[in-house]
Parts: sequence; structure tokens; C-alpha cells
Amino acid sequence: MGEKPAQFVPEVDLKRLDPVIAGIRSGSGLVEALHATQEAYGYLPRVALEAIAEEMRLPLSRIYGVASFYSQFRLRPVGKYVIDVCMGTACHVAGAPLVVEAFSQELEIPVGGATPDGLFTLQTVNCVGACALAPVVRIGNEETYGRMGPSEARRLVRKLRKQEAAK
Repeated sequence: MGEKPAQFVPEVDLKRLDPVIAGIRSGSGLVEALHATQEAYGYLPRVALEAIAEEMRLPLSRIYGVASFYSQFRLRPVGKYVIDVCMGTACHVAGAPLVVEAFSQELEIPVGGATPDGLFTLQTVNCVGACALAPVVRIGNEETYGRMGPSEARRLVRKLRKQEAAK
């Protein structure tokens, strides 16, 4: 077995949680607080969940229970570029598993992982609704790439890395 890559963990500034705590004090519910927290950090940091649990006088396990129930909540940090590879039927048949493998090898991370530099997260999704373009890859909610093959996946990663290096 190979060694696991280091997980990207950004520093958590709890001052960004102040509006969430203020919202809780004015009557916001737990799900609303979790949404606001994820919007502030990009994911739900443990220290933020502990602060929410304390403020709401709820056990941390209850907070985690709700956060893990809803698929839109992330309990781990994500990279700047979240790569979603569609695994719907059309994409799967058109070669999506090979695209996932190419991204995973190029980024040196498993599906669900983030690169140690915080640039990339690789995920699979059930369907992006662009079956005519299968296999489809989405970067965040901004860009969609159709007819993606393994070599195009590798080129896309290299292009994004080059763009970041030029900044």
C-alpha cells in the first residue's frame, strides 16, 4: 500500500464565525447555521462546529449527525478547484471511470481527496444533466467540460496548475 498524501487543512479564523453566532442568537436554526459556516469557510471545520454546539447548547454528536446527513455539507476542506466527474449512466458508459483514474493519478489523490497545496479536490457526482456531452467534468459550478477523456483530464490539470503558477 502506498503512503497517503497529506490532507490540505487551512487555518481556521473563528472571527469569520461571528455572524453565524449572531444569527444563532437571533433565532437561526442548526441547518441555517451550518450553511452560513460552510459559506464562510468552504467546509465545516471541527472548531467551528464545537462553537456552534456550545452556543446552541447541543451535543457535538448532534451537530455532526445533522452535518453528515445532508450531502451538501463538507466536513473536510476542499481545494480551490473542485473537480466533479459525472458518473451517470451515459458518462459511465462513455468512459468516466477512466477519466476519474486519470485525474486521480495526475493529482496524486483519491476521489474525495484534496491536494496538499489546497488547489484541487476530486469528486464524483451522480449526474450533471449534460448526457449528450458524456463524459462530463465540472469545475466548481462555473465551467463544464464535455467529451472528456483521460488525456484531456491530465491536460486540464496541467493548464490550471500553470495558471495558478502565473498568478
